[in-house]
Amino acid sequence: MTLSKPAEWWRLALWTTFTSVLGGIAGYFLGTWAYEWLGPLIENWGYGHKFEQVKSLFDRWGIWAILVAGFSPIPYKLFTISAGLLSMAVLPFVIASVIGRGARFFLVALLVAKAGPRMEPLIVKYIEWLGWLTVGLLVIVVGIYQLK
Repeated sequence: MTLSKPAEWWRLALWTTFTSVLGGIAGYFLGTWAYEWLGPLIENWGYGHKFEQVKSLFDRWGIWAILVAGFSPIPYKLFTISAGLLSMAVLPFVIASVIGRGARFFLVALLVAKAGPRMEPLIVKYIEWLGWLTVGLLVIVVGIYQLK
């Protein structure tokens, strides 16, 4: 969409961020109120092991897990359900979601708007690596912060 309307990149990124965070809030409340119903579905869809990994990461990293999942290739929806399941406070969850998802969508939209069609194949090729690099940097920052 940004390729067709480069001047609207920020509006498209804002709309995408807003709707993604709304979806994250829906996942949060699914985790809060419907996990007994969702749990078997998560298992049947083959996400049971991943969900257990997400819960473990979430227990250890809390709000940082939401922020990283929002930006990275890690499945954000599993973290949103985990946040509800583990009763994370709603406001920190929403703030971390806005920052993580917003950073991802605004970065991609800005790159496509400024570099045009030649940037699209590079984004497709390297977005996952950029996400994992961000995860690594945040883990290092949080690790240093926790050592103090």
